[in-house]
Amino acid sequence: MTPKQQMESKAPSHTPLAGAAAAVVSPATLIGTWNNTNKATNDIVKIIIAAAGSGISVQVFGACVPSPCVWGSLPGFAYAANVSSGAAVAFSAQYKFSFAQISVVGHLQGHHLEVETFTEFTDGSGRSNLYTTDQMAK
Repeated sequence: MTPKQQMESKAPSHTPLAGAAAAVVSPATLIGTWNNTNKATNDIVKIIIAAAGSGISVQVFGACVPSPCVWGSLPGFAYAANVSSGAAVAFSAQYKFSFAQISVVGHLQGHHLEVETFTEFTDGSGRSNLYTTDQMAK
C-alpha cells in the first residue's frame, strides 16, 4: 500500500494485512436460490444469486398474487469480511423502477441470508421511504 493509499484509508479495516496477497472475492457462498423463511411475507419471496463473469447477478422476486413479481436480473456486488479475504459474506444490488429506487443488501448469518431493502419512492406519491428486512434460506 502506498503512502497516499494509506492516507486515503478511512478505517483500519480498509488496510490489508501485512504480507497478504491481493484477494479476489469468491461469491461461491452466496450463489443459489434463497427463499424467504416467512411464507406469509409481503416483501421479497425469493432471490437468485448467480455467478456472472468475475461478479454476480441478482434476481429478486416480490410477493405478488397470484405469482411472484419478477424484478429482473442485474449485476450485483459481492463483499468479503475484510480486504484480505476471498470468501463473500455479503452482496448488494441497486434496482431502479419508474416509481422507486431500491437498494437490496444481504449478509450471511449462519446458514441464512439476512436481506435488507431500502426503498426511496421517486414518483411524488407522498409515500415514506421504506426499510424492510427478511431472512432467506436455500
